[in-house]
Amino acid sequence: MATAAAPAEALELGDDICQHLVHLEVERRLAPNTLTMYRDAFKRLVGFATAQPVALREVQPHHVRRWAAQLNAKGLAPRSIAIQLSAWRGLYRWLGRDGHVALNPVDGVRPPRAAKPLPKALSVEQAVALAEQHSEDGNPLLAARDHCIVELLYGCGLRVGELVGLDVQAGRETAGWVDASDASAHVFGKGSKRRSVPVGAAALKALRAWLDVRADMAGAGEPALFVSNRGTRLTASQVRSRLKAQAIQAGLPTHVHPHMLRHSYASHLLQSSGDLRAVQELLGHANITTTQVYTQLDFGHLSKVYDAAHPRAKRKIIKAP
Repeated sequence: MATAAAPAEALELGDDICQHLVHLEVERRLAPNTLTMYRDAFKRLVGFATAQPVALREVQPHHVRRWAAQLNAKGLAPRSIAIQLSAWRGLYRWLGRDGHVALNPVDGVRPPRAAKPLPKALSVEQAVALAEQHSEDGNPLLAARDHCIVELLYGCGLRVGELVGLDVQAGRETAGWVDASDASAHVFGKGSKRRSVPVGAAALKALRAWLDVRADMAGAGEPALFVSNRGTRLTASQVRSRLKAQAIQAGLPTHVHPHMLRHSYASHLLQSSGDLRAVQELLGHANITTTQVYTQLDFGHLSKVYDAAHPRAKRKIIKAP
């Protein structure tokens, strides 16, 4: 049964909003907490309209934009402003349905963009400790594989999808591979774009150790560089699980995931080199503006930046057998 508005609330909010709240409760069946949130949003709307002053049915887009700006200036979070606008937009959509307003003044008004917090990065000491941590489950095959995974994630800044897509050898259908002969990794990243990144000496050494025992785990004809106990291509979920376990074993005081190693790679390179363009090229971040700048950077330049700045660099070319 609908909850009738108290006399004081009806006087404060007005008939339009009170009837809309009944609609939300009865027809839309919104949860009590959601109704409370919407009621608070409508109180703000009435407060703004009263201070203007302007009748609710005569509110225009420039009013709403001004009020959203005022909410932002008062320190209301972008997500909270978005909730306010959503509630107001629904109210005017409902009024328009019955012909009470000619246009929805909230349409086209957007909340300020929320700042995207940067993913946490490990310190150099933490990243090196993780890279040098060997699995404690007693399986030397898993230890070699997991060590190689960490070295490539941190040493090359690969996305986890790029890592699990690596094959042992380059081929027509290969998504990516590591070429030990020229110390480079070739991956198929976002936007169906290939890129090449340098591979440091530590990662090459770990790769060689893993390749020496990989055949003991891989199924017959399996092209994947990294395989599970079943001999099939390792999944991103499995990589996350193994990395989490290694971080715990290494005594790191935070939850470690593949993207954290990628961000650590970028942060440590940028701190040491100051070459933002090269770092973004190494990461494969490409959009309309960055592509025009980064396409002028060749692989040789990126290799020099990597060798000079990354803690796991000092590459040594390993000749292919």
